[in-house]
Amino acid sequence: MGMGTPALCCYYTQLSWTHSVVVALLLLHLCCLQVWASCRILRCNSEFVAATLYLGGNSGGGGGGSREEGNAGYCSALRSYATCTRRTARACRGDLAYHSAVQGIEDLLIQHRCPQTGPTSQPRLLPQAPISGDACIYEKGYLLRVGRAPDYLHCGVFGDPHIRTFRDEFQTCAVQGAWPLIDNEYIYVQATSAPVRGGQYATALTKITIIFKNWRQCIEQQIYQAELDNVPAAFVDGSVTSGERRGQHSLSVYSNLPGLHAEISALHIGTTLVVRQSGRSLGLSVRSPRAIVESFTPEQDLQLCVYGCPPSQLLDTLPKTTSSFSLASLSSSQPSENAKAYCAALLPAKDIYYQACLFDLLATGDLNSSMAAVAALEDAQGMISDPSKVHLLLPGGADRRSPCLPLILAVAILSERLVALQSGWCS
Repeated sequence: MGMGTPALCCYYTQLSWTHSVVVALLLLHLCCLQVWASCRILRCNSEFVAATLYLGGNSGGGGGGSREEGNAGYCSALRSYATCTRRTARACRGDLAYHSAVQGIEDLLIQHRCPQTGPTSQPRLLPQAPISGDACIYEKGYLLRVGRAPDYLHCGVFGDPHIRTFRDEFQTCAVQGAWPLIDNEYIYVQATSAPVRGGQYATALTKITIIFKNWRQCIEQQIYQAELDNVPAAFVDGSVTSGERRGQHSLSVYSNLPGLHAEISALHIGTTLVVRQSGRSLGLSVRSPRAIVESFTPEQDLQLCVYGCPPSQLLDTLPKTTSSFSLASLSSSQPSENAKAYCAALLPAKDIYYQACLFDLLATGDLNSSMAAVAALEDAQGMISDPSKVHLLLPGGADRRSPCLPLILAVAILSERLVALQSGWCS
């Protein structure tokens, strides 16, 4: 009995150590949920369930079809499931549900002898009933369904270009050409950027295209397009309103500075978009309900307003410039200090808009480029209901890289002490 006591002690100590680490890792997972919030495995799961819901038992043997037809439908659903998981692989790295789903798909493909290539199934959409009442006014409909106003998100794209995403992340992109800013079930927004003449690093938005997708009885497809030196207060067909119902229009455009500014109201999706020209670049500000922003499929995974810049196009630092920077009457001997003073006068809060102003001045040497950040801040103040959330400060290095760093360190220390304790008890 005495001989077995150390071994028994060691066994229970090891078990206690294992449980403690599991609990700590669970806390780590809960802490980092926000970091992994872009993992869309639950959407993949639900689409697979919807695609196989009417196949019946035995891999589609029911429902009046043959076993072969049912199995083919099941294989199509599995291939779609696999495609969905591949598209969200990077965002789901380290997610247990994701890795379990991937392994399960592989097993099911083998079990049902499904070819790796072949047709895929489309997500099954629920039938839509005819709309009635104020269904084309999003805010009223949401208030009736939920009992409160919707949560609104804001995205701003301006300057070189700088992006404040719907998740309140701030980035500067080196993108050139056409890139989607928003791509969901209701609206598609694309921005085109090109190099600035005379700027070594700078690019600028030169064209913005907004497509409002056909939606039930509220609107038919409508397109708005703005280009540098031409920000029209009308859609491409010349109209200023669209989608009339009960004397109210779902879409409308107006301008308080024709040729340089346009505001589009989309009542049917509760969304407001402001397009403006500042200096030699265009800018876009968007206010949209969270449910509208998040109404996209895994295939629509390139949206700068949602995910930010592609990693290969992300700029983290201000450009180092030795170009002849002139601030009118200011001395050009110290361009960085002059730029800081100039931007601080326009934007006293040392936030992301100040940083954007500084970046654009150093990159272009053009005083007018600073107005893009000023206009973007004005739009944010009008679109964000909570004043405390308007100004974003760039995070520090450690916090930016790992918001869960304190808990990670705690897990490491706990593991080390438990191992030491185990060694002492079992020696």
